[in-house]
Amino acid sequence: YAESIVVPARLARANLLRLKPETDFKDAALVEPLGCVAQGLEDARIRAGQCVLVLGAGPIGLMMVALAVAAGCEVVVAGRGEARLDAARRLKAARVVEVPAESDTAQVVRAGTERPFDVVMEAVGQPETWAAAVQLVRKGGVVNFFGGCPFGTSVSLDTDRMHYCGLKLVSSFHHTPRTIRRALEWIEAGVVRAEEFVDGECALQELPGLFQRMVSGNRAVKTLVRVRE
Repeated sequence: YAESIVVPARLARANLLRLKPETDFKDAALVEPLGCVAQGLEDARIRAGQCVLVLGAGPIGLMMVALAVAAGCEVVVAGRGEARLDAARRLKAARVVEVPAESDTAQVVRAGTERPFDVVMEAVGQPETWAAAVQLVRKGGVVNFFGGCPFGTSVSLDTDRMHYCGLKLVSSFHHTPRTIRRALEWIEAGVVRAEEFVDGECALQELPGLFQRMVSGNRAVKTLVRVRE
């Protein structure tokens, strides 16, 4: 329990963030992934007025949508899963493109959009979507390979396009103390709310079953695990 932990005052000031009395723990639980997303968008140097493509409509992709919209960007989301794509619409994505399984992501996105993308955020973590991101960004644009591919995989990228189109390729992993603080600020300001991401709940003793569902293709956005009944 928190009351039983003794933390040196200097360490507490440096590393612990105090929640506002009205901040729900369900919302605060999103701080860590949101801090990672904040780092990714910062690395991509997004700014108001840009057109941003988010590849992937999972929890991370949806958080990218929320922050990019709040930053004044026009956001297009490409992904699959009815519940997740509906969540992207609620988060005010300008356009949502469904990418069927086993299809060419770049081709499907081009067919469903018009404006070129200043920034492409890859939030899937598969070699084929890494390659698609390079094909979809405009000349001089930025690609952030945010999604980590499985260990040991490799990807083939269009070197001609990367070089002669002057693309900027970055990758982001983890967060910093500053982006964690920014994440909490956004949560407490209502920019990101748990109700927009948590669409499932289970008790702690039901966790093994939840893991099995996730392995078999769970399409929930985020699941709240109740540690106390």
